[in-house]
Amino acid sequence: MKRFSLCLMVLTVLLLGQAAQAQILLPGPTQVVPPPSPPPPPKLEVPKMPRIDAPPSYNYRPLPRNSFSDRVSKCLEDAAGAGLGPAHRGTYALRCAN
Repeated sequence: MKRFSLCLMVLTVLLLGQAAQAQILLPGPTQVVPPPSPPPPPKLEVPKMPRIDAPPSYNYRPLPRNSFSDRVSKCLEDAAGAGLGPAHRGTYALRCAN
């Protein structure tokens, strides 16, 4: 009885085992994704050339100057970075800030 049931199970597995697949591939068009379109070419712009006969433009505004305390603080930091001692930093900062 055991042999008969074993043979029956083996035959069942062999007959039905062919139908079971991990993937079922159906005939038809392939599912290929087209590549993305290429980016547009960069825009080339001709730089503006200065004219020879154009009058030169000047900037007469003075550069903005920091406050006196900002300049003294920067000079003190520069003096400390240069290795000056505390006695010489004040003299250097006053001459540097003016």
